[in-house]
Amino acid sequence: MEKSDYLRLYHEMVLIRRLEEKSAELYQQGKIGGFLHLYIGQEAVSTGLISARTPEDRVITAYRDHGVAINCGLSANEVMAELLGKATGCSGGKGGSMHLADVKKNFWGGHAIVGGHLPIAAGLALGDVYRKDPNATICMFGDGATNIGYFHEALNISKVWNLPVLWVCENNQYGMGTSVDRASAVSEIVQKASGYGMQSRQVDGMDVMAVRQAADEMLTQIRAGSGPMLLEVITYRFRGHSMGDPERYRKQEEVHKWQENDPIGIYRKYLVEKGIASEEELDQTDDAAMQEALAAVEFAESSPEPGPEELFRHIYVEE
Repeated sequence: MEKSDYLRLYHEMVLIRRLEEKSAELYQQGKIGGFLHLYIGQEAVSTGLISARTPEDRVITAYRDHGVAINCGLSANEVMAELLGKATGCSGGKGGSMHLADVKKNFWGGHAIVGGHLPIAAGLALGDVYRKDPNATICMFGDGATNIGYFHEALNISKVWNLPVLWVCENNQYGMGTSVDRASAVSEIVQKASGYGMQSRQVDGMDVMAVRQAADEMLTQIRAGSGPMLLEVITYRFRGHSMGDPERYRKQEEVHKWQENDPIGIYRKYLVEKGIASEEELDQTDDAAMQEALAAVEFAESSPEPGPEELFRHIYVEE
């Protein structure tokens, strides 16, 4: 990686954090409707994963999708506009927080139904096999999704058909308000891959470089024909499941302990200690990310609402 690549990853992580903080403010002001699931604390996961993909590799995820969208190349403007339901949003203002997508960038969307996108990921990978395209599909989901049928059906068929999928469990310790230990008979999600004879690996999700290295190695093997693999990324969300979460299920001491392991701080320390960037350079990057986030809010708030005719568009697929 060149210095510019390292700084780009840092910029993306800080930009995600600032956009999420502004999103929380806008939600509390009533400017963002519906649900809002923040990615604060998990920035190293999608940043590390997606930095290891090629442009041809597909990405699909669940509803905590804002950071994934940024990493896939969507602009802060179109992400924020979509959150506010504006016509300039990436989904025309009709998808909102849980349905960010841009297939031109091979980002196949956020999906609101828990685990519902896992069979879609298998289908995307199957399409690449039919076309003989040497690509991989990165499918991200939470730990709660590993306890439902979609997960087991999708992993099973991907192994039966040797599909090029990297299954990525973002284990942030809780499925809504239920801890992994209380919901899953197997608390280490990585072990669930063994039931399908699938190679698996666990990685520290607070360390962006560790995530990148694991993803790069596994994606290389998958593109070479190894078949599907499961990567469990151990991470933590600093905010509630969604903005309406009272967080009665965990103690603040636990949250503070994880916050001391902040992924942005870890990566900043890495860059300085390795002599890749100075504190001053990183401060400038911080400022640039904040300005980009503020500009995105201004753009979104000044953008038009979707017109009434939009109710009747995109109902049917146009040939």
